[in-house]
Amino acid sequence: MTDLDPVIHAQGRLRITAALATLDVGESISFPRLQELLGMTAGNLSTHLRKLEDAGYVDVAKSFKGRTPVTYLSLTKAGRRAFEDYTETLRSFLGGVS
Repeated sequence: MTDLDPVIHAQGRLRITAALATLDVGESISFPRLQELLGMTAGNLSTHLRKLEDAGYVDVAKSFKGRTPVTYLSLTKAGRRAFEDYTETLRSFLGGVS
């Protein structure tokens, strides 16, 4: 299992990446909505997002809705490719299991 991307492999980051991968290219989701979907605390979600952002897998865009700051999240092209590679590697491991 050493071929699995360690950035994605952590349970929280895998859940985040899988959720973001369901979005169409160019789409994003707000931080509170992703937090609600995943049932994660804001601190835990932020920590995992930072690691994914540092790896270049997640784009974090901050803007305002009226006077309220809003953070939007999406997978980068590299993040989408890394997730596809991850799932392909996992499938190949599982293909050998009987």
